[in-house]
Amino acid sequence: MSATEQDQKVISDGAVIESQGEQTKTVSRFTRWYRSPLFNVIIVGLISFTQPGIWSALNNTGAGGQQEPYLVNASNSLTFGIMVFGCPLFGILANKYGVKKVLIIGTLGYAPYSASLYVNNRYGTEWFILFGGVTCGIAASALWASEGAIALGYGDIKDRGKFTGIWLGLRELGQLIGSSIQMSLNAGKDSSSRGKVGYTTYLVLIALQCLGLPLSFLLSPPQKVIRSDGTSPRDPTKGKTFKEETRKIWALMKRKQMYLLIPILVGFQWNTTYLGIYMTKYFSVRARALGSLTAGIAATFANIFWGWFYDLKCFSRPTLAKICWASFVLLMLASFGWQVSNEKLYGDSSPRITLDWDLPGFGRGFASMVLLRFLNESHYMFVYWIVGAFFDDIETLTLAVSIVRTFESVGSCISFGIGAAKVPPMVNLVISFAMFGFTIPATSAVVFMVPERPIDLRKIEAGEVSDGEAGSVGTSEDTDEKKAVKA
Repeated sequence: MSATEQDQKVISDGAVIESQGEQTKTVSRFTRWYRSPLFNVIIVGLISFTQPGIWSALNNTGAGGQQEPYLVNASNSLTFGIMVFGCPLFGILANKYGVKKVLIIGTLGYAPYSASLYVNNRYGTEWFILFGGVTCGIAASALWASEGAIALGYGDIKDRGKFTGIWLGLRELGQLIGSSIQMSLNAGKDSSSRGKVGYTTYLVLIALQCLGLPLSFLLSPPQKVIRSDGTSPRDPTKGKTFKEETRKIWALMKRKQMYLLIPILVGFQWNTTYLGIYMTKYFSVRARALGSLTAGIAATFANIFWGWFYDLKCFSRPTLAKICWASFVLLMLASFGWQVSNEKLYGDSSPRITLDWDLPGFGRGFASMVLLRFLNESHYMFVYWIVGAFFDDIETLTLAVSIVRTFESVGSCISFGIGAAKVPPMVNLVISFAMFGFTIPATSAVVFMVPERPIDLRKIEAGEVSDGEAGSVGTSEDTDEKKAVKA
């Protein structure tokens, strides 16, 4: 048996991760599993489950479970306002000091926000909610800048759809569990009750959020990750300066692939604020708990479906992008039309309507909300897959994800600010509709730019290949990959 054959056999048995001359470094099967991209993505997903997953579970009951949405909308607007500046800052810090350290910071600020909702619900304290919005904004900036880079950058390009689905799907597990708890605690309430969710709901959810910190210590830094072929991502922290990373993030934002995504990042999620108002205005407490649970199921299905669909080998990546975007546009336009008719019906009703699952007409108002939640989660999957389709190295992906979250936060900050200003629900909905229409031309241009393989900006900046050569090399590699699969 030759040395090459022996190396290949040992690698396939999971023992060898690298070779230097005649010496090899061996690790156990457990270490390869613990250091694998899949394990790290699962841990990131579980952290996301305890942090934004629980946050979403509360917000999808309508305004954090409160009776009126305005104070919570103001707090959320503050959170996203901080993220506008925090996401690029923590993206730079993640490249300089490491994604793991930044992600640990991201687990510290969500629980105070949930605690503020509990204190307000039980004692009526308002200032704590605004303070919780600040801590949540700082933590979310760090978390999103780091976890997205891990989910996209630790594995191979062929697994990015699956890994993105696992990451975002586990985040929705937080909403499913949190919503199930809410459902069990609030299902017995009267069908006409439109008040706030019971305060005991928050205690269980706060306990779950406290698990994020210990989970974060299980992550591996990029250079210690072991991919299926025995290689590891490059350590992104070597030779980094704050000034240089600031220059890189600005240069990245000036690339067509990024600045043409800005409209969809800003405009797609505006309906989230409207949906919170919609749930508090027209649904009973137990129906809102059911809505949070059902929205979590819809979002989880979106993660599973698109995670599978994006990794299909029967379509090229440019074709996949076009199919998905065309489907989103048609479904979103139809959903907005449906929701406008619902809002007109419920807003003009006298006396004020309260929808509950044992009352006639509940299905119509409830189903449109679930469909919009499904499409919102599909948007998350689509945007992160698009970014992963353009760029390959983890340094660039870290900065790209921070840009994505920055402009998503701009949109969320403004939309929650409008929600806090007591704008009529129909006006809020129409603005959301208009903002989505604004995203269509630029996003369509981005979709037609999706390459067959992502580029490695480090090689381009080093002068090893040109931008065009990087794309053509990637296309050739992907073609060879498809031939191998077919063979």
